[in-house]
Amino acid sequence: MPDSLSTLLSVQPLNPAIGAVVRGIDLAQPLGDATIAAINRALLQHHVLFFEDQELNPAAQRDFAARFGALHVHPVYPHVKEVPEIIILDTHPDNQPDNDNWHTDVTFIETPPLGAVLAAKQLPPFGGDTSWSSTIAAFEALAAPWQGFLTGLTALHDFAKSFPPERFTAPEERERWQIARDKNPPVIHPVVRTHPATGRKGLFVNEGFTTRILGFSVKESDAVLRFLFDHVAKPEFTVRWRWKAGDVAFWDNRCTQHYALADYLPNRRVMHRATILGDRPV
Repeated sequence: MPDSLSTLLSVQPLNPAIGAVVRGIDLAQPLGDATIAAINRALLQHHVLFFEDQELNPAAQRDFAARFGALHVHPVYPHVKEVPEIIILDTHPDNQPDNDNWHTDVTFIETPPLGAVLAAKQLPPFGGDTSWSSTIAAFEALAAPWQGFLTGLTALHDFAKSFPPERFTAPEERERWQIARDKNPPVIHPVVRTHPATGRKGLFVNEGFTTRILGFSVKESDAVLRFLFDHVAKPEFTVRWRWKAGDVAFWDNRCTQHYALADYLPNRRVMHRATILGDRPV
């Protein structure tokens, strides 16, 4: 597709802190380098982008996401058989939601994801929204003494916090969990991360995977983390998306957290996600 498409993109911000709707593009079509660059610029500015009225099959979703980097294959979640880079998030009464907390994806690895592309496949008749928070806006809203206190600290991120062994009871599930656990021991990341593309600083702890700030007692760490988890969730830093058929979200995982609302049971919700690997946080 000609790169001139980049000049036709419409980017409509949803609020000053985070979120924009992008129109004038078909993600299932081959996209030129200038168009990819325009999407990346919008992502860096708005942190999460929403594309409506898309017909994105798993292969097309993988191919679009791969324009931004190598893709991660999740060690636990099921995936599309022919496209292992696309994980299936299928939640219903027999498979309870596990993303209904504020988290940043896959921070339990040394090089957490750059971003992720999420496509709605089956939606409940109501409910099932997702909210995103800007961790850059959250950091910048802290008083200068707090910013100075947090800068330079490090924290432990643990796969088992969101994926505890008791969740996996069938023998084949437990075996898969043990392999994933062995391959993903706890890792250390900075509490305040400098974005590699923009240089802006943001909080890089999340309720899904961060277990402890190093150098603190358990009580001290818990108190600071509880404050930061609550702070990131303030509505001023967030955007909430009400999913429709054909919607696709693309977020910068380096400077956001998200929360998938679990308010639709006993209905079913099916989403497909491609996860783009990033670099080591600094």
